[in-house]
Amino acid sequence: MTEYAYLLKVAIALIAIVNPIGSLPIFISATSGWSKAERARTARTVAITVMIVLCVSAFFGELILDFFGITIPSFQVGGGILLLLISISMMHGKQSATRQTAEEAQDLAEREVIAIVPLSIPLLAGPGAISSMILTAQQHPGLWGHLSLMLPIAVIALFIWGLLLLADGITHYLGKIGINIVTRLMGLILAAMSVEFIAHGLTGLFPQLAG
Repeated sequence: MTEYAYLLKVAIALIAIVNPIGSLPIFISATSGWSKAERARTARTVAITVMIVLCVSAFFGELILDFFGITIPSFQVGGGILLLLISISMMHGKQSATRQTAEEAQDLAEREVIAIVPLSIPLLAGPGAISSMILTAQQHPGLWGHLSLMLPIAVIALFIWGLLLLADGITHYLGKIGINIVTRLMGLILAAMSVEFIAHGLTGLFPQLAG
């Protein structure tokens, strides 16, 4: 697989995990009554925050794991299970409970930091996206390997920005059924990626399985 093909695969996986389309109704609800300029500013802040979180995960995630004495194979299995749970929730047309509760969303939506919490963290850049970024960065060691991951991260950030700017029109066009269909498709893709993470992790923990 060429480098560009792999980066495309990373970008598709991130889109499935972040699931910005499924988050559109929450964005509209949280910014209800806001002016167009305020929504545009919030959309930009959300995109920048998600990009920063994913970049930090890519560059320093493995150092954090080393600090806590967590091996990459163990994290691959744990992260893969988390992604699998999120994907199962998505295939049932739900937002994963690992992101936020309804009470948290209601309370945090009233704060001035709504663009960062909960819209960016944990709604978009949640545990699944962070785990996926750490695992992907581990497969691209070195400075240039990590820098190459900035391309799919930037694409995701721009994709989120554009979607949130067009939130009203997209939600009206797709409707609740359309958004649920997209969410389920993204969940299916994410399920396949999570199984791949778990398989790699188990192979690392139990090398005899590779034989």
